[in-house]
Order: sequence, then C-alpha cells, then structure tokens
Amino acid sequence: MATQLLFRDDAYLRETTATVTALTPEGGIITDRTVFYANAGGQPGDTGVLRRASGAEIALATAVYGPDKADVIHVPAQTTGTGGGELPDIGESVTLVLDWDIRHKRMRMHTLLHLLSVALPYPVTGGSIGDAEGRLDFDIPEANLDKDAITAKLAEMIATGAAVTESWITDEELLANPGLIKTMSVKPPMGTGRVRLVAIEGLDLQPCGGTHVRSLKEIGAALVTKIEKKGQQNRRVRVAWA
Repeated sequence: MATQLLFRDDAYLRETTATVTALTPEGGIITDRTVFYANAGGQPGDTGVLRRASGAEIALATAVYGPDKADVIHVPAQTTGTGGGELPDIGESVTLVLDWDIRHKRMRMHTLLHLLSVALPYPVTGGSIGDAEGRLDFDIPEANLDKDAITAKLAEMIATGAAVTESWITDEELLANPGLIKTMSVKPPMGTGRVRLVAIEGLDLQPCGGTHVRSLKEIGAALVTKIEKKGQQNRRVRVAWA
C-alpha cells in the first residue's frame, strides 16, 4: 500500500504517528503515512526526526520517493550511532516530526516562486526551492530584465495577502487544459487519476504537488538578487529573503 501523503491535504501538519511498513537495504524507513515532503519538483525532501515509543530518536536527513513513486522513504542522517539510533522494526508504531522552521521557509519560498512566474509570464525551464534562496529559469528570447522592477512586482502581489488554496482535477481535465502547465522541464505529478492545483486568489493557478503557505502575508519581504544568462534564450532569476 502506498504511503499516505498527509502534507498534500495539510502542509501545516508538523507531526504524525505512523506504522513502519518496510526498511530498505540502505537503511531507509518506509511508513504507512507521513508529513515529510519527498524530494520532487525542485523542492528538497524534509528533515526532522523519527521518535520511537522508547523515546529514542532517529535524525532524518531527507525523504525521497521509492522506485515506484508510491512509497516515501525516510532517510536517516546515519543508520546507527550518535544522531542515528537503531532502526525501528517493521510493524512498529513511531512518530514523525518535521523540522518545522526549515519546512515553513520552503513553503514560503515555493509560493514566492509561483508569484515570480506571474511577474515573468514566460515558460519555466527549471527551478530550485531552498529555505534561504530560490530560483526559476525562464525561456525568454529577448531579456531586458530589471531586478528592482521584478522585486517591486513581487512586493505588490505579496501585499495583497491573497489566499492560497488547493483543489483537484482529473488527469483528463489537465490534458484538456495544457495552458495551466507553466513548467517545461518538470511535469505535474500525474498517474493517480487526479492532479492537485494550487491557486493564488486573483493571481495564479497551476498544477503543483509541493507545499505552500495559506496566505501571501506569510511570505514576508523578498527580493530578486541576481539575473543570469544561461543560454541564448534562458534566464535564471534568483530570489531571497530581504
């Protein structure tokens, strides 16, 4: 049975109880459900701890999807020893706890990058989401981009405090509306029969499986730090917290 992705329905859920369903040969831990976002779409896997019934904790360095994309593998910082701990048993009940400060910064950054795609309405060729910095790459034939002007556009949108919500459509509905897809290199998560849409009220709507804040007010002050030429028609725009 696939891991239940609790973050898809509530990105603010910081911890959950879960049951260990499998261990990988490399020491990864698979559970029946998780609050840990698994590395995908330019957003890194979450960090945190796995707490056993005894109170012992296993530090988790990241989370990744298994080969079939159905299971989330929680990757210990180290399998045993200091900061690691003995691996839990299959069938054991555990508690998964996020490093919330890092997760929330990535949620803010991910939503900020959606705004950046509004400020620069061009096809997106790549991107990366960090807790201190993020970037999007754009396919722009003639680029005369101004950092201050883009920063001002972002600030104007953030100041609206618009709500950020999620909804679901079928794979067929998305295929019938290809204009919703802004990214050229990263495809929306499909294959389960439904696709998650992230809407920023009055500003943006696009398919996305990542975690986001509920209101633009949570993003805070941000600015464009650098614009780089990465090819004849490729421009990389970096943003960070002001």
